[in-house]
Amino acid sequence: QVQLVESGGGLVQAGGSLRLSCAASGRTFSSYAVGWFRQAPGKEREFVAGISWSGGSTYYADSVKGRFTISRDNAKNTVYLQMNSLKPEDTAVYYCAADPITTAQAMARLGGNGMDYWGKGTLVTVSS
Repeated sequence: QVQLVESGGGLVQAGGSLRLSCAASGRTFSSYAVGWFRQAPGKEREFVAGISWSGGSTYYADSVKGRFTISRDNAKNTVYLQMNSLKPEDTAVYYCAADPITTAQAMARLGGNGMDYWGKGTLVTVSS
């Protein structure tokens, strides 16, 4: 069993930065691929970024490529999402999800469907 808790959300002006954290419980977390997803009001959930269990492979949605960076520290059971050059359209609830057998590319293709574990989300609001 893995429990995920997101943190780091908040209100930021356009052009600003935030770093989200996804802290996990469970000794097997280091063997899980992890993804960040977001859902804006009235919109469907969308993939943002994914990272392999080792951190050696990452994948990003086109909308955040070059602005967001996903990373992980398996010693701390934590995955991060550094978000720079934020735009109002990045406003959403951000969720992290983990799964032992998926890949970052599969997360993007499937939109997170089928992933085993999800956090409750953290709200990011970007003002113009």
